[in-house]
Amino acid sequence: MTEFGATLSSQNLKKYRALINGLQCDASSSETIDMICPSTGLPYATIPRCSAADVGKAVSSARSALESSEWSRMSAGERGQCLLKLAELVEANKDHLAELESRDTGKPLSQGYGDIAAAVQYFRFYGGAADKITGETLPIATDYLAMTVREPHGVVASIVPWNYPMQIFARVAGASLAMGNTLVVKPSEDACLSVIETANLALEAGFPAGTLNILTGLGEEAGAALSYNPEVDFITFTGSPDVGAMIQSAAARNHIGCTLELGGKSPQILFEDADLSKALPIIQDCILKNGGQTCSAGSRLLVHQSRWEEAVDTLRSSFRSVVSGQYKDCLDLGPLINASQLRRVNAFCEQAEADGITLIGEGTIAPDAPTEGYYTTAKVYGPVPIDHPLAQDEVFGPVLSVIPFRTEEEAIRIANGTAYGLVAGIWTKDIVRATRVAKAIRSGQVFVNTYGAGGGVELPFGGVKKSGHGREKGFEALKEFSVLKTIVVSHA
Repeated sequence: MTEFGATLSSQNLKKYRALINGLQCDASSSETIDMICPSTGLPYATIPRCSAADVGKAVSSARSALESSEWSRMSAGERGQCLLKLAELVEANKDHLAELESRDTGKPLSQGYGDIAAAVQYFRFYGGAADKITGETLPIATDYLAMTVREPHGVVASIVPWNYPMQIFARVAGASLAMGNTLVVKPSEDACLSVIETANLALEAGFPAGTLNILTGLGEEAGAALSYNPEVDFITFTGSPDVGAMIQSAAARNHIGCTLELGGKSPQILFEDADLSKALPIIQDCILKNGGQTCSAGSRLLVHQSRWEEAVDTLRSSFRSVVSGQYKDCLDLGPLINASQLRRVNAFCEQAEADGITLIGEGTIAPDAPTEGYYTTAKVYGPVPIDHPLAQDEVFGPVLSVIPFRTEEEAIRIANGTAYGLVAGIWTKDIVRATRVAKAIRSGQVFVNTYGAGGGVELPFGGVKKSGHGREKGFEALKEFSVLKTIVVSHA
């Protein structure tokens, strides 16, 4: 695949460019940001450091495309065909895109391929769904015809995080573009190259210039300017609760809506009748995938006291076999995203050990892992007090907290006992209890005897409490990215 957004800079770093109105461009200031490979700690590319001026150009481009380009005249079916073509192009270039995704984020290459496959699913799902959203007729007086229709918000701003840039970009772009919006995306400065490349492929897929614009830069500069831009009609953000509060404030200032996905402290509940041979490998995988840097990671494991010793012994052994290394080696773990995240995760672990919490099991770092990379070991702690930061705060690393419980009521109380409510897992053979507990847990998603369901493109995703509001994925996302209009016609 030609690297559409890249050239060779004078420092022998590949130079990627923003995409505004269908044209590759540098920041108006000509400033750049070095992209650092988490596996080596070394720069390997540059991206533009876009400013408020660049944001203004991108939003104006999206506005023009919305109001006057062929995009505004396309039928829903035609928009869907563009998305289906984009899915084909992404799949055809999966090797290149997976390499970019894994090098950017540090995740093992096998997981990078999984992210590209998920992106293809999103584009296909929303390509097929574009002409499936309908309104309703409403029964009022006999001499009126009342109906509802769904229309695009207009210009959508999307701020995409570094942990799953390709997946989150695809689920936002797929649903937003399917509904006829135009889009300005600000991906993370830590990981964004797959997004840049895919946006260039979108031009080849038939999306008119200005329909999809990509701005790179710092969150406090380009991200803030995009959030406060008065020409933006809707905002979608995935990231931390603190930044989410600022995004919501910006949306409120302009009287527009927003969808916020802000993280979690998701519980997995092992009841006394759970099948540990099935549950524990899935539970471990869910905290290790992407180095635990996943909003829906099952970071709290609640274990019935009757199964405590068995579960702990199994986890001790399995965590000791976990090896961290370079993304290209496809080991159990890659590095964390950057030095700041490594310090954060290490600080949680140091505090836990200072407070006397037992380290049940710990993995290792491969001997050939570069010392400048951002590597940490997988760790499992327990029993963790329910009010300890390790049980309350989002660590965003490969750290599992194990907590004992005695009764169903206690398990529910512990599961609900954080500020978050994104995902939960229940492991039991008693379907009546599973249903009862699932209804009692305050969470956007609950899985029984499984977790995550392979990403679940079709499954509405979002949280309650500090985990945010609004829903992505599935048909619900199409509703989020549209506004309902009521039309009443008199035929008296």
